Amino acid sequence: MVQVVTPEEPTRRAALAHRRETRKKTVARRTIGWTAFGLAALLVVVAGYVGYNYFNFQNGVTKISGVIDKAKGDKDVDGKAQNILLVGVDERPANMTAEQYKELSTTPDGGGLNTDTIILLHVPADGSSATLISFPRDSLVTIPGFGQNKINAAYVLGRNSVSGTTQQQDAAGMKLLIKTVEGVTGLSIDHYVKVTLLSFYTIAKALGPVTVCLNEAVDDPYSGANFKAGKQQLNATQALQFVRQRHGLPNGDFDRAVRQQYFLSVEAQQVLSAGTLLNPVKLNNVVSAVSSALETDSGLNLASLALQMKGLKGGNIQSATIPLATPSTGSALIDGQELSVDFLDYAAIPGFIAQVIGDTGAPDAYKKAKTVDPSTVSVDVLNGAGTANGSSTALATLAQVGFQTGTPQDAPQQQQATTIYYPVGMEAQAKTVAQYFPDADVSVSPAYQKVTVILGTDGKMPQTTPYTPPAKTSTPKASKTSTPSSSSTPSATASTPTKNYNADVCVN
Repeated sequence: MVQVVTPEEPTRRAALAHRRETRKKTVARRTIGWTAFGLAALLVVVAGYVGYNYFNFQNGVTKISGVIDKAKGDKDVDGKAQNILLVGVDERPANMTAEQYKELSTTPDGGGLNTDTIILLHVPADGSSATLISFPRDSLVTIPGFGQNKINAAYVLGRNSVSGTTQQQDAAGMKLLIKTVEGVTGLSIDHYVKVTLLSFYTIAKALGPVTVCLNEAVDDPYSGANFKAGKQQLNATQALQFVRQRHGLPNGDFDRAVRQQYFLSVEAQQVLSAGTLLNPVKLNNVVSAVSSALETDSGLNLASLALQMKGLKGGNIQSATIPLATPSTGSALIDGQELSVDFLDYAAIPGFIAQVIGDTGAPDAYKKAKTVDPSTVSVDVLNGAGTANGSSTALATLAQVGFQTGTPQDAPQQQQATTIYYPVGMEAQAKTVAQYFPDADVSVSPAYQKVTVILGTDGKMPQTTPYTPPAKTSTPKASKTSTPSSSSTPSATASTPTKNYNADVCVN
C-alpha cells in the first residue's frame, strides 16, 4: 500500500531536497537511453527501407527471446499499428575504455539497471506518421505483482525476481516493464528496443553535428552542458550533455524530456535527408553504429517495420508526454521510504490514448448500446476519493443490485471526477453500470479488461435503483479530472497536446 503525502508538507520538502542533493551527480547520467533507443528505431526504418547493408545490420542486433508473449486471441485495440517500447538503462558495457568514460563524462562504477528513460513509439498501420510518448521516470504506477512504485523500478524488480542467465533475467525485467506500461496505457506492446549509455554517444558520433536551438544560455556543471542561446551545432559529446541536463531548467525533468523529444525529432529529420541517405559512407557508419547498439525482442522484423513506415517524413514525428495530474509532483511512501514521485492523470489517459491511435468512434458505439441484465455484468470499483471504505461500500450497493463485483481496491491516486471506464466492446455493460451512478463520467479505456469505476472526490456513489438520463445528450466532452461531466457520454479527447519539433524551434 502506498500512502500519498501532500506536496505542501514542509518536512517532506526538506527531506526530499537533501536526498536530491546527494543524488545529483549520479542522476544526470541516467537519462539518455530512450533518446538513443528512439533514434535507433527510426534509423532501423531508414536502413531497412533503403536496403543498404541490411543483412549486416540485422546480424549486429542482439535478439532476446521470451519477452513478447502474445497468445492468439489477445486483444489488440489498435490492430496492425505498431507500439514499440524504447528503453534506456545506465548499465555500462564491460568493454568500455577509459577514453569513452571520459567522453561520456561518467565513471566506471557499474551504472545501474533502473530504466530512467522510457518512451513509447506508436506507428499507425499506414505508417504515415509516428508519435513518441514519454513517461517520466518517477511516475507512480501499479507494477503487477509488486504494488505501487515508480515506473523506472519495474525492470529491476522483474529482473531480480528470477534466477538464471543474464539474458533470462533481462527478459523477465523487460516483460514486467512492458506489462506495467500496458496497464497504464491499455495499448498492446508489440516490440521493444533497449540500449545502454554508450549507445547514444556511438550513434551521435556516427551521425555527425546536429543543429539545435535554445531559448536561453545554460551552464550546468552536473551534465557539463554549457551552451549559448539560439541556434548552434553540437558534436557527440555536446549532444550527450544537451539531452542529460535537468538542473537549471525551469521544469527540471520535464524540460529534459522535451529536450530528448526535440533532439530525437531533429536527428530523425537529418537522417531522413538526402545528405545521409545518398551518402554511402555515412549511411554505412550510421547503420553499423545503430546495429551494435540495439537489443530487441526476437520477433521484431526490421524489414517489415521499415516497409510499414516507408511513408514517414521527418515532419510527421509527433512528441507528447503521458498526461500528468495537477499537481504533477509530490511524494509517496514506497516500501517504508518517502520518495519524490510524479502523479499521472489517469482520468485523462484514456482520451489521450484514443486520440493517439485515432479511435474516435467510441462515443457513438456507447450511445447505440442497449443496457443488459446487471447479473451479466462484472464490475470493479477503485477508491480514488481518499475516503475510508469507499470502494467496499460502493461494491456492496452494486452487489445488492445484482452485479458481479470484485474486491475493494484503492486507485493509484486521488481524482476528482467519479468515472466509469470500459474497454471497447463493453459499451452495453458500461451503460448498465452508468444507470446506477447518476451523472458519473463514462470513458472508453483500453487500460481495463472490464467495467471499472474509479470513485472521485466529487462524492458520487451508486444507488440501488436505475437512473434514466434526460433524452437530450450533449456533445462528448474531453475527460478532465477538474470538471466532472454532466453527461454519461464517453470521451475520447486528449488533454495533452502533441508537438512537432524541428531545428527552427527553440526549447529550454
